[in-house]
Order: sequence, then structure tokens, then C-alpha cells
Amino acid sequence: QVQLVESGGGLVQAGGSLRLSCAADSGRTFSSYAMGWFRQAPGKEREFVAAITRSGAITYYADSVKGRFTISRDNAKNTVYLQMNSLKPEDTAVYYCAATPTPYGITWYVRRERWDYWGQGTQVTVSS
Repeated sequence: QVQLVESGGGLVQAGGSLRLSCAADSGRTFSSYAMGWFRQAPGKEREFVAAITRSGAITYYADSVKGRFTISRDNAKNTVYLQMNSLKPEDTAVYYCAATPTPYGITWYVRRERWDYWGQGTQVTVSS
């Protein structure tokens, strides 16, 4: 079992930046979990944003955020980050952190059902 708590959301103008954090509280070593970020805009399904492997060696991004967002992790701090630059109004959504101990191939993590644990989400609003 792992508890995930996101932070860092807020209101930002288009072109601005935010960094989201997700702190994990687990009875298991944090580095045994692959970590990911998803987002859900009003009236839309939750969609994949980014994933990072347990060691942090491999990352994967949705095409819509590639080149603008960076996922990283600090296993010593039990935290995963999402650095979001060049934000657009269409990035507005609730952002969710997710975790799984299952070592899938990195592209498999785009599916929501691959993830076992979810945070409560943090709101990101980008104004035009």
C-alpha cells in the first residue's frame, strides 16, 4: 500500500511554469515503484501525461507535453516531480500522481489500468 499526495498546482498565465510534486508514504521502498502523472480536464477522460521507471533511468511522455514537461524523481526523498514549462490553456486539468510496483515496459504505462495507486489530484489552471 502507498499513499500519494500531490502539491504545487495553481493558477498560471500561458507561457508560464509550474512544478508539481508527489510525495509517497509507503511501507515499501519508494524505488520499487514506477511513477506517473495523469490529468483530467472537465468533461474529459483521465489521460496519460508522463511516466518514469523505478530507477529514473527511463521516461516517457504524451505527445501533447513532449518537450515542455519533464518528469523526475528523488528516491531519497520519496518524491516524484513534474516540471511544466511553456504552459498552454489546454493544459488546464486536475493532475494526478500514480504508482505501481509492476515493471512494465515504459510504453505500457500509458494505460490507466496499469496503475495501482493514485493521489487525490492537484488543480492546474492556465489562463490565456
